[in-house]
Amino acid sequence: MNWSRWLIRPWQRLDPALTTGILLLMAISLAVLYSSSQGNLGIVLQQSLRFGIAFTALLAIANTPPERLRAWAPFLYAIGLVLLAATLVAGHSYLGARRWLGIGPLSFQPSELMKLALPLFLAYYYAQQEHVQNWRAAITGFFVIGVPFLLIAKEPDLGTAGQIAAAGLFTMWLAGVRRRWFIGLIVIAAVSAPILWHFLHGYQKDRILTFLDPQRDPLGSGYHIIQSMIAVGSGGVFGKGWFNGTQVNLDFLPEAQTDFVFAGFAEEFGLVGVLFLIAVYLLIVLRGLAIAYESRDPFGRLIAGTLSLTFFLYVFINMGMTTGILPVVGVPLPLISYGGTAMLTFMVGLGILMSVHAHPRLHE
Repeated sequence: MNWSRWLIRPWQRLDPALTTGILLLMAISLAVLYSSSQGNLGIVLQQSLRFGIAFTALLAIANTPPERLRAWAPFLYAIGLVLLAATLVAGHSYLGARRWLGIGPLSFQPSELMKLALPLFLAYYYAQQEHVQNWRAAITGFFVIGVPFLLIAKEPDLGTAGQIAAAGLFTMWLAGVRRRWFIGLIVIAAVSAPILWHFLHGYQKDRILTFLDPQRDPLGSGYHIIQSMIAVGSGGVFGKGWFNGTQVNLDFLPEAQTDFVFAGFAEEFGLVGVLFLIAVYLLIVLRGLAIAYESRDPFGRLIAGTLSLTFFLYVFINMGMTTGILPVVGVPLPLISYGGTAMLTFMVGLGILMSVHAHPRLHE
């Protein structure tokens, strides 16, 4: 048996540009977490272990032919709906929300599975439709998006529900659904906004009001965003230097290792560091869009384009909420923030991109 062939071949499926971007983000993550934890090696080792597990999953998905992913799509979507429904009934309740489902000693968020299952299923559906511009294709897409959206919003987790809905709308847009349906959706959302306001939970209303005026409660709901903006602004052009971020080291910046990790990074590395980080993210997003453009199969093109745009959306939301241009919705910075579940989702998504690149044409 040629062992070198079995050991080397799986790595040949990896796209060099995407892999370079991922490794750079991993290195940045470990450096920022080491600094924000004041030199806690335990956090760095835990993040490294999670990177190892997530990268193994990426490698496995990159070596999985897209036609197999296409065949799995309906089942993943159905399983995701069942798990979301089970979460509402038997999920772990924390601060009035049911978002986690326990299986033995393990617990996870089914909404993370739906972040991939929904675009996979919509790509599966639209790839085999000859007429995507008729009303049936649009209504079907909105229905497929609407069911998980309502289940996740019921948890309640309106932020995640919105992100998943955005991923589905990206797929519909790329598939060629008539633009007037999206215009109609925007009009309906704008008209119904005053009515929907009364159905929002108190903390959701508070987030929106704080976004509009952080100073309305500077020591309460506005504290996170105020301290985050101070950290970002104080970094200046070149930053204060690694381990020299006062907002983090003096514990002014909450959640400095998770949702607000970008603020700590900006304080220590300044505008120059931020531009470098954005360049790395753009490398991944643009390469993903190039893979979508190069794919000769409708399914591969749709899922690659959707995942690339969704990855960009998560980066934009996190940077936007830490700089005050978007409400705080609890979105981690992809492959930088401390954590495992979201990281695994991002890595599997990038693995799908590499699978599409390595198998440009499905075998019909």
